Amino acid sequence: MFDPLKAKANVLAYTTAAFLFGLGMASGLGWTASSFAMPLLDQDPQIPEEVVQPALDVSSAFVAIAEAVTPAVVRIEVERTRTTAQRGSGPIPEEFRRFFQFPDEEGEGEGRGGPPSTAGGSGFVVSPNGYIMTNDHVVSGAERIRVFFPDGRELEAELVGSDRTTDIAVLRVAANDLPRLSLGSNRDLRVGEWVLAVGNPGFGGPNTLDYTVTSGIVSATGRSLDVIRRELGLSEGEDIAPFAIEDFIQTDAVINPGNSGGPMVNLRGQVVGINTAIASRTGFYQGYGFAVPIDLAKRVMEDLVEYGHVRRAYLGVSMKSVDATDAEYYDLPRVAGALVQAVPEDGPARNAGFRPGDVIVTIDGDPVERSNQLQMLIAQKRPGDEIEVKFYRDGERSSVNLRLGEAPFTREAEAPRAAAPVRAEEKIGIEVTDLDTDLRRQLGYEEATGAVIRSVTPGGPAARRGVPEGLLIAEINGQQVETADDVEEVLQEASSDEIVNLRLVAPDGTNLIFNVRVP
Repeated sequence: MFDPLKAKANVLAYTTAAFLFGLGMASGLGWTASSFAMPLLDQDPQIPEEVVQPALDVSSAFVAIAEAVTPAVVRIEVERTRTTAQRGSGPIPEEFRRFFQFPDEEGEGEGRGGPPSTAGGSGFVVSPNGYIMTNDHVVSGAERIRVFFPDGRELEAELVGSDRTTDIAVLRVAANDLPRLSLGSNRDLRVGEWVLAVGNPGFGGPNTLDYTVTSGIVSATGRSLDVIRRELGLSEGEDIAPFAIEDFIQTDAVINPGNSGGPMVNLRGQVVGINTAIASRTGFYQGYGFAVPIDLAKRVMEDLVEYGHVRRAYLGVSMKSVDATDAEYYDLPRVAGALVQAVPEDGPARNAGFRPGDVIVTIDGDPVERSNQLQMLIAQKRPGDEIEVKFYRDGERSSVNLRLGEAPFTREAEAPRAAAPVRAEEKIGIEVTDLDTDLRRQLGYEEATGAVIRSVTPGGPAARRGVPEGLLIAEINGQQVETADDVEEVLQEASSDEIVNLRLVAPDGTNLIFNVRVP
């Protein structure tokens, strides 16, 4: 007769025996004790904390700055046709070229056709209602501008205005309550001061290099590279090139292609410059980075937002920086100032009595060390402002008050041009074709029919979502696809900002699903 109590006792005995046997085996194999093969690892600090505390404090500051700044740093992508003329086809120094033109890796030049090329850089939000600062060379010539935010949003951007003479542009997106950065001042920036360069350089795929933060010091201020002036002289003519303003902040913080337009911030997290260029023989960082001073950028932004273009204050002199020989000849107390070379007629300086050979040393009490510094000081004024100018003439210091004019050029906002008509599937950056016998054999599909993705536009919406080439399109938004015309018909109905659902089939029958937003 079956005894349930006895059976339960037997099961318990067998289980206990098995557990003890397993425990013994594990102990013999070293599973329950420290391994004899693995050495003991020491994880105790080897340096007393009080010795490295200052460095730890700096590290903590960098972490805090990065956490505060990066939410407002955006990635900017632009599309432009390859028929658009390339800027900078003349003798711009090779070490700066990549920062003053759009990349054109396939060598398409003016007059050449082809799909839109994609380029971009960085930018940063400066107001909660969607204003964004960046470089002019990041967005110049764009037909479409998209901005990518840290929270995953992708928004179309409007070009509010741009100024090539300072390499500054302002965008705006339709959004509110955005995280934004605080704008500081570069007036008190000192050589040797710590700064961080922040960028958002990645684009062109789902695995991007986002939100890079590098640190360094201010290596110098007031650097004139002459690249903007030469660039404008090549593409715009001599009427605008003399108005280029180059008074860059130099840093050894790493700035690489794609970081253009990102913020340079001080240890308070305030923007003191806009990352713009590097000096490099390779196109990548070699220790010399340059940023547009934020005081100048703020002044440019004011005009771009208010007028759509820059209204530049005008003094009306041609000048150069004073060197040691000039200082000795003109009996100057020190080697500093802007030596007047020429005074155009009907300008404020001519009307105030300036003449060649005068040496300007202050503007409204601000010292003028170099000619480019004088340009920047004037550029921060408005047309019609009255200023005090102190200068040396024949060894004597003099002073005069004059009213600034307006520079004889204006630059209207360079709005994105209308893109050429495209097939519907190009809305999401794919090219499709019917799956014929040759493609079926080439791609490995046996009996399948339908439309296959022939190519994916680099940097396009589909590419950024990881959509691969060579897969069969089975459905779009739940609608079955049999031919390339079906794809055209379905996507023709897709509106801007709509998410398109693609169900693709690989040659082995694997189903893949991708959701792609229409720009």
